[in-house]
Amino acid sequence: MMKWIVLLRGINVGGHNKLPMAELRSLLEGMGCHDIKTYIQSGNCIFTAPETSAGAIEQKIQSAIDKVYDFKPRILAVTREDLRATLAANPYPVDDDKGATVHFFFLAQEAIQADMDALDSLRASDEAWTLTPKVFYLHAPSGIGRSKLAARAEAKLGVAATARNIKTVKKLAQLAG
Repeated sequence: MMKWIVLLRGINVGGHNKLPMAELRSLLEGMGCHDIKTYIQSGNCIFTAPETSAGAIEQKIQSAIDKVYDFKPRILAVTREDLRATLAANPYPVDDDKGATVHFFFLAQEAIQADMDALDSLRASDEAWTLTPKVFYLHAPSGIGRSKLAARAEAKLGVAATARNIKTVKKLAQLAG
């Protein structure tokens, strides 16, 4: 059994794609997942499952949600070890009270066609970013809500992504054990 952290994108936002976490836990349990935990209402799950492929987990969960709820959220699965490595590689360590200023954009695949010049041109003077094969790290000290780079990062990266702030990523790592 492998420990998985699954990030769902675009659920429970603005009254669209409603998926209560209790129902998600029940759905995962019905799929044979164990030790299921969810964190906040934005689609963060931790569980163990026999699957060893992130793609297989993502497809299985997406199909189950589509069958029951009639929508297909973007799903990104990472192992506990990958999540720990992502945290360890964070180039922007901050105090916990400043955790909302650092965001991790988990990439569905490597952003080999990323428009680096466009990413840099969108960056505010106090922002910094780092792109790795699996994560786009963004430090936005003035706030993510004001960041033009945060708003347009996915389009300029050229791959699907889902973002979480460092507080959420740390909490997911803690819940994953």
